[in-house]
Amino acid sequence: MQHNPIIIPYPLAGSVMAFSTTRHGGVGKGNYAELNINPYCGDAQEAVSANRKALARELGVDDGSIVLAHQVHGDRCLAVTDDLLRCPEADRMAAVEGYDALMTQLHGVCIGVSTADCIPVLLHDPIHQAVAAVHAGWRGTVRRIVGKTLRTMADAYGTRPEEVRAVIGPGISLARFEVGQEVYDRFAEAHFDMDRIARRYAKWHLDLPLCNLLQLQEAGVRRDNILASDICTFDRVDDYFSARRLGTASGRIFTGIILR
Repeated sequence: MQHNPIIIPYPLAGSVMAFSTTRHGGVGKGNYAELNINPYCGDAQEAVSANRKALARELGVDDGSIVLAHQVHGDRCLAVTDDLLRCPEADRMAAVEGYDALMTQLHGVCIGVSTADCIPVLLHDPIHQAVAAVHAGWRGTVRRIVGKTLRTMADAYGTRPEEVRAVIGPGISLARFEVGQEVYDRFAEAHFDMDRIARRYAKWHLDLPLCNLLQLQEAGVRRDNILASDICTFDRVDDYFSARRLGTASGRIFTGIILR
């Protein structure tokens, strides 16, 4: 029997709903159990569709108003508009191909990103009533996707970083994110503060949540406007999907935001 999706809400602002899904309350099986709405990770399409409909009911939005992109670990941001929502499904799927961040000023539309160890970041501009959802894996993080998304919001909506409120959702922690020397070097070459974000154990480890928090601050977001979930997906694999624990053929967390 299907249960209602269990989601974790974030107290971002009264005018928005911000949340992450857990693994609980859907119909998926095996490493997709239970609640996966990502159609790109190998799950049965009937389970994805049923879970998406159940999540839409839980959020109080139309099924067609949940928007997620086919992420590619890049740094591009797509504006979700009325024209996009009016597209036939096949055209919409083509339009969202290759984006790792979404932004919108539409009310009642849920934009979000899918992750399973990567870092989801939500942004809310309460002055211009705009929101964004960002997928920041290590490749997106090293390319500073959070800062680029804030600049894209500034160009499109007039967003000022000092007015933005942000959430850093569940992702892999420093203790669990072991990387090779080549990944460490990419961050060093991109002029990250390696003394702050890296630790040497048997191999190098990187702190992706801290990397994205620092990027938010460097972009001008105030520290007291940043909410960090401090949830490690690797450690809490029973509640959140973790690709490093389950493999890539597994479900994804969905971290979303809705302007009410």
